[in-house]
Amino acid sequence: MRIQCLAQAMVVLLLMAGGGIAGEADVVGAKASKSSDGTWTFDVTVAHADEGWDHYANRWDVVAPDGTVLGTRTLHHPHETEQPFTRSLRGVSVPDGVVSVMIRANDSVHGTGGKEFSVDLSE
Repeated sequence: MRIQCLAQAMVVLLLMAGGGIAGEADVVGAKASKSSDGTWTFDVTVAHADEGWDHYANRWDVVAPDGTVLGTRTLHHPHETEQPFTRSLRGVSVPDGVVSVMIRANDSVHGTGGKEFSVDLSE
């Protein structure tokens, strides 16, 4: 009887979680390169258990130490069969004096909040 109650409670919790089973989007890798025009290109790898259009990693941001978003790469569709996946963003202007940035990912259910990744820009 006790096991049956526990099983029912687990089912209820899973149903309440709904689309949240995939969790938050995590940045698992990133690299940056400076272009001849002084802007930066970021190659970012994101991991997220995309569940279709209702719950998927939908963007990542390049964020300065003061919290300013320097660039955003919109992800226009789920990547259910390509995990983790890497996408690039070119032409990002980084202010003088900024020697590192944080990359954070966003998903369509949780927003931001997964693992972030720091990138050193010192040359």
